[in-house]
Amino acid sequence: MKKEKNSTLNILITSGPTKAFIDEIRYISNYSTGRLGTLIAEEFLKKGHKVTFIYGKDSIHPKGKNLKLIEIQTINDLINVLKKELKKRYDVIIHSMAVLDYVPSKQLETKVKSDKKFWNLKLVRTPKVIKLIKKVSPESILVGFKLEYNLKKSKIIREAKKLIKESNADYVVANDYRDIKRGKHIASILSKGGVVKNNIIGKENIAKEVFHLIKEGV
Repeated sequence: MKKEKNSTLNILITSGPTKAFIDEIRYISNYSTGRLGTLIAEEFLKKGHKVTFIYGKDSIHPKGKNLKLIEIQTINDLINVLKKELKKRYDVIIHSMAVLDYVPSKQLETKVKSDKKFWNLKLVRTPKVIKLIKKVSPESILVGFKLEYNLKKSKIIREAKKLIKESNADYVVANDYRDIKRGKHIASILSKGGVVKNNIIGKENIAKEVFHLIKEGV
């Protein structure tokens, strides 16, 4: 059922990096700053919509009214928060958080001394969080993100389509980290029917396109 044009939407956004601790001092993470997720949140907030913003510790986050902030660090933190939040009714879920694909098989409850010449770590696969979302909240519009590195555009599009099928996402924002490293964030947005927006340049424009697509679809 479509909402009335001017009705307030309840939005859940995940954004920024996740961490996986190796010992009590060291961890592995990724380059995500949370800026794109923040820009998307700001698009909804300035139009008066309600946003719950789950973000990685120390990453960028929005400010303002109608905003609930939840800080997390690890993937387990994220899953636990989502299980709690998804019991509520969200019109839209935008999963832009950079979730680690691999984490250490165990965290040492001490600091490993620096006199070791070698330190072998065993990494294990993590759950695909995006695949859990629609199972718990099937009526929400789900936006996922697919980040690849140095792939042909056609391959990135194929991977985004695969993610839509596997996660039942309504939209996927697909991009190449090679472009981001060069200072030019370029993205395509896909739906279950195929590419709906192509070659969107700049985080600000990507955020605006995500907002407009959501508003058209609810």
